This record gives sequence, structure tokens and C-alpha cells, in this order.
Amino acid sequence: MELRDAAVLVTGAGGGLGRPLVEGLLAAGARVVTSSRTAPPVGDAPAVAADLRLPGEPERLVAEAVAHLGRLDGLVHAAGVVAFGPAADADDDLLDELFLADAIGPIRLLRAALPHLRAGRDPFAVVVTGVVAERPQAGMAAYSAAKAALSAFVTAVAREERSRVRVLDVRPPHTETGLATRPVAGTAPRLPPGLAPAEVAERVLRAVTGGERELSAEAFARRT
Repeated sequence: MELRDAAVLVTGAGGGLGRPLVEGLLAAGARVVTSSRTAPPVGDAPAVAADLRLPGEPERLVAEAVAHLGRLDGLVHAAGVVAFGPAADADDDLLDELFLADAIGPIRLLRAALPHLRAGRDPFAVVVTGVVAERPQAGMAAYSAAKAALSAFVTAVAREERSRVRVLDVRPPHTETGLATRPVAGTAPRLPPGLAPAEVAERVLRAVTGGERELSAEAFARRT
């Protein structure tokens, strides 16, 4: 598919991975609306602040993006939070935070976007879940579980929408986005060097234009 003139909504746009994704889309000629909780500007793209943890916010964000763009051809979800620590220490507030930000909010977002995407041009949805969705990590049980829940939902939607919307579950290995330095709980363990966000973003956009339907962790490992 061609990204030129594609109307795309990108969440987590100010983050370590979201920003190069937006920049790549803009460089390819796409029309982009960006979103995050604080909505910092990225290039000349209109920015809409939204907190996907809150009921009604995913639906409002999609509606505002469609109002800006006139239609919706693509959704790229690259937002989320992380936490570290033993599973037994994850209290109810932390579980709520992780599942709202990393599973329920994105599920609501995709659900709200689908009717608009079905009417779009070569429609696609990219949801970044991460390697923990397929390889849960000790010390990250709650985070891994939330991402695995989102991955399961995205995989099922991809099968349901196969003839209408191309839905990609993207599971890159650890990437140097800086997210691990801003956990909502705990402290990150010593991590090996991660992938460069620009390289991950380039691989994701290549998958979009190349018609791919899944990007497992191995899809990124082959380029390292």
C-alpha cells in the first residue's frame, strides 16, 4: 500500500517509539493526527490530548481524529506504561493502572476505530504489544499479562477483520524508548542494550507498506 495521503491516528506520539513512527509517516506523505496524555507537537501534525485509561476517551479521540482528517485509513497505537516488581506486590491500584493503560484502553480504541477504518483506503491498524506478550518476564508479571491480553484481542480482531482491515500485532524486543526509566511502580532491572527506536519504527512502517499481517519478536531479531 501507499502511505501518501493516508489518514492516520498515532497514539503515544511523543514517546520514544511513537515519535519516529509519526516522523516516518509524515515523511511518506501521510496525513497524521497525534495523541498522548499531554499531546506534545510532532512536526506539523495536529495533536489531541487523551487519556485512554478513562471511559469515553478512546471514542472521543477517534471522533476528533476523523474530524481533523475527514476519514481514517490507519491507526498506530504505541502508548503504554510499565511496572516492575514481584507479582505478589502488585496491588489492586497497580493492576488497574496497567490493565487500563495497556489492555482495556487500547481495546476500546481499536473497537472505536474499526467502523471508520472499514470505510478507509487500504485500512490498517498497528498495535504495539511487545515481546512480553509472547514471552512473559519475571518481575514484570502484571505488565506481561496486560500486554498478552491486548495481543490476544488484537489477534482475534485480525482474524475477524481479515477481509476488511489489516490488523498487525507488533511485538518488538526491548527497545530503547526510555519507558523503562519511567515505571509506574518498581525499578527496572539491568537490561541488555535494546533496539534503536528509529530502526523499529522503520521496520513497522515497512510492514505496513509491504502488506504484512504480524511482526513477532523474531521479525526484529533478524535485522540485528
